Amino acid sequence: ETKQARAARALRADCRIALTGTPVENNVGDLWSIMEFLNPGFLGTQGEFKRRFFLPIQVDRDPATTERLKRLTGPFLLRRLKTDKTIIADLPDKLEMKVFCPLTKEQASLYAAVVKDAGDALDESTGIQRKGLVLATLMKLKQVCNHPAQFLGDNSAIPGRSGKLARLTEMLEEVLAAHDRALVFTQFTEMGGLLRRHLQETFGREVLFLHGGVAKKQRDQMVERFQSDGDAPPVFLLSLKAGGTGLNLTRANHVFHFDRWWNPAVENQATDRAFRIGQTRNVQVHKFLCQGTLEEKIDEMIERKKEIAANVVGAGEGWLTELSTAELKDLFALRAEAVQE
Repeated sequence: ETKQARAARALRADCRIALTGTPVENNVGDLWSIMEFLNPGFLGTQGEFKRRFFLPIQVDRDPATTERLKRLTGPFLLRRLKTDKTIIADLPDKLEMKVFCPLTKEQASLYAAVVKDAGDALDESTGIQRKGLVLATLMKLKQVCNHPAQFLGDNSAIPGRSGKLARLTEMLEEVLAAHDRALVFTQFTEMGGLLRRHLQETFGREVLFLHGGVAKKQRDQMVERFQSDGDAPPVFLLSLKAGGTGLNLTRANHVFHFDRWWNPAVENQATDRAFRIGQTRNVQVHKFLCQGTLEEKIDEMIERKKEIAANVVGAGEGWLTELSTAELKDLFALRAEAVQE
């Protein structure tokens, strides 16, 4: 329990209201924290809630307990979704699709080397050292899945070495041919730089790139240009953290998630830069995954967890550090279908 939560509950008030887009983001324990602020004691103590609801729902995935918690909290929740046509009648549709990409042989070789090194080290590590190793391995594997040049950090050649990049280039070519506009999100600033260089060289057109190092004035100018200038660059690259919230980019009707952030709420916030009030066209959302790698496996785990709550995975990959060594080795393992023939 955080000091912030205790301080919030200590506030004296005749009436309390909580406003959130993600009542359950990390796990169902988030709901206890909100309800304890709104109506202290309603769901019992934290220990009682863990025994009665948290473990049966999170661990056992018991539908009866899930339904009981829903019935208890339902009278206190007022939820409005912009996809509900009775709320916003004129918002177009959002079409989400997963784009499965193969690894090149170079990527597969690098991936296998990272997995081997991690497997040997996992058997000998414990505690905080083990958690650090898991997170470092996840980062390396994500970089390999994106592009060898990002993982190696050697400023080497870009074309022909990444299955994801090849597919993104093909799809953006179709977007440009249709005179549409696209947002491309990546969590890595260095990958954004590689993408910008490649796309500008490939299409011979300027590509905007907003990341954490861009000053506010320049950021506002980029957004205004993309939204209002008919001759503005049609592709806008954004780092997930810097460009994932607070921007209105409804001129785009395609959203590409080049690499995945394992909290659906974060990805949804980024998608909503285009899918929001003011959008007049259907929005196509493309989520890239390297098949046969940890990206596909974690996506499968997230889909299973969505049965528990809409956004049950936390704000990063911390929950993965709690998996057993056997589960981690299975997670990291490279399947045969991952490699491009």
